[in-house]
Amino acid sequence: MTTDILDESRRRRTFAVISHPDAGKSTLTEALALHAKVLSSAGAVHGKGERRGVTSDWLEMERARGISITSAALQFSFGDTVINLLDTPGHADFSEDTYRVLSAVDSAVMLLDAAKGLEPQTLKLFDVCRYRGIPVITFINKWDRPGLSPLELCEELSERINLRPMPLTWPVGIAGDFKGVLDLRTDQMVRYQRTAGGATAAPEEFLDAATAAEAAGEDWQRALEESELQVSDGGEFKLDQFLDASATPVVFGAAMLNFGVKHLLDLLVELAPGPVPRVDVQERERPIEAPFSAFVFKVQTGMDRAHRDQVAFARVCSGRFDRGMTVTNATTGRPFATKYVQQVFGQQRSTVDIAYPGDVIGLVNATALRVGDTLYEGKPPVKFPGLPSFAPAHFAVARPKDLGRAKQFRKGVDQLESEGVIQVLRSDRRGDGTPVFAAVGPMQFEVASHRLDGEFGVAVDLQNLPYRTVRRLRDPAQRNVIEASRRGEVLTRTDGADLALFTDEVALGTVLRQHDGLALEHLVAGTD
Repeated sequence: MTTDILDESRRRRTFAVISHPDAGKSTLTEALALHAKVLSSAGAVHGKGERRGVTSDWLEMERARGISITSAALQFSFGDTVINLLDTPGHADFSEDTYRVLSAVDSAVMLLDAAKGLEPQTLKLFDVCRYRGIPVITFINKWDRPGLSPLELCEELSERINLRPMPLTWPVGIAGDFKGVLDLRTDQMVRYQRTAGGATAAPEEFLDAATAAEAAGEDWQRALEESELQVSDGGEFKLDQFLDASATPVVFGAAMLNFGVKHLLDLLVELAPGPVPRVDVQERERPIEAPFSAFVFKVQTGMDRAHRDQVAFARVCSGRFDRGMTVTNATTGRPFATKYVQQVFGQQRSTVDIAYPGDVIGLVNATALRVGDTLYEGKPPVKFPGLPSFAPAHFAVARPKDLGRAKQFRKGVDQLESEGVIQVLRSDRRGDGTPVFAAVGPMQFEVASHRLDGEFGVAVDLQNLPYRTVRRLRDPAQRNVIEASRRGEVLTRTDGADLALFTDEVALGTVLRQHDGLALEHLVAGTD
């Protein structure tokens, strides 16, 4: 059994695709699945002709807006390797969801738009990857459109985030005139053939140096000179520096046309790390071959409109999972039966009977599970570190428009809170019927309202509150001090944290000067 578990875990590659909004994450996600031959055709949200809706963007709002607002899990095989690919929201308002996904992966693919380079959200995501020690492969996308030079983009990586670029391919032709790539490990040129709408895998042609020089002329020579300059300036590929997250392999392509995607997929299989022992709350490493353990990083309802069931996504950390086994929820100490477990491919699902470290499993009808829960089998018990709730920056009182739907309203709010869609704050003064929604970004309010209406039949009124500064109140006995000052309000989050809300830093400073012993502390802010 131990040998079986170790062998299977080595076959796993579990990674996230992350970037700034509109860099092409969902398009790349489908292109990867397309090249693995688990899709017959790919599509963009607002595509034409043969292109259809993006598989990983399954929420109605995602399809309507053309952006990812929730993470999605795709699992498929590529040769002898099992791929667990997690697509993430790009919009900053959903950075908390992205952070949860990054806790469940072993590596990441970072997309850069060739025309825009490093953008603010990209910088934050790189910081999260560095903080968690996650190796990153950089895919410079949209080379079929005008953009920066490859040397400029590599310089940005080096100077702005101190991440040494190690190019493994180099574009032949300037951005907007994409003729193919120079493979720096074989010295060949890979030339791509366009397909109708980019809906099918782009055929590849491999040219030796002499043939490439004849076919691409000055563009081939420029690629040789620029890549040699980059490599000689410290850009030589070193596997250990990739794995310790101090350097990033760089490849170029155009996900919409499926150019360069097969190369990226091959590199992920070859270079990306497999599962490693995970550290528990007592700072002990859980061996891969130890009895089954997993942690829940996402909870989602509404994926199946016919049944409106709840799916808890769990990353297997150790051991072998067998459907039907009874495990323990470390948070509650209660048993959890795993009768209904599914493998997920976007919104499509199939029953899974066995899973190994690195796999992401979907536990169906998992109403007892919440984000951050640890599941384990046997003894001794194990618990992995929970996931932090970010500091909210926007607050709104929520009320059902039809008071006769109060019961459905409470049920819907509880559901959205358990998924991490929104934070919910309450107080005796406001009453349980008018909770306060707290969000990292205002688009979370739109998602919460849309889902309450669409899934629970409850239209809601949201009244924005003026608070923009938040601190955790360490001593609940000091609640009255803040509220008596008339400059702030204290609300309790469902996890028991007392949050002190102020209109701005000036109001906070005034209260602190007036009450020297006030015990307040910062919360986790965004992805900083």
